[in-house]
Amino acid sequence: MVRYPTPPPDFPLLIYKSVFEDGVDIPAILNSNGWSGEWLGSVHPFHHYHSNTHEVLAVKEGHATLQLGGEQGEVVEAEKGDLIILPAGYGHKKLEASEDYANYGAYPGGVSFDMCYGKPEERPEPVFSQNSPLFYYWKI
Repeated sequence: MVRYPTPPPDFPLLIYKSVFEDGVDIPAILNSNGWSGEWLGSVHPFHHYHSNTHEVLAVKEGHATLQLGGEQGEVVEAEKGDLIILPAGYGHKKLEASEDYANYGAYPGGVSFDMCYGKPEERPEPVFSQNSPLFYYWKI
């Protein structure tokens, strides 16, 4: 029998406003809480997600307008000091940002993330497709 992994839990998007004060060592705080592999930069200006890991974004400078949750997702303002936790598979995109905008990104345990864009070939085959095991075992 072919076994498929169970679907991931339905984790919510978490947005914490004004978490970090000026002068704090954001990477040290992230690392001490299990987030590592940090980078400093910005959110890509196109929809994307990481199917294999959660991601934390910690705003170091400036402000940005982000779309979180894919093409139909919520538009939010991210500002210096904010913290955003994106569950695995949660789409995100930078719509616009101040010139000084910069955020740290990191992953639980420093996992190497994949880069997905929502293309059909990136998703596992649906349960009800003609080639799925359902039709082999159930003979519908």
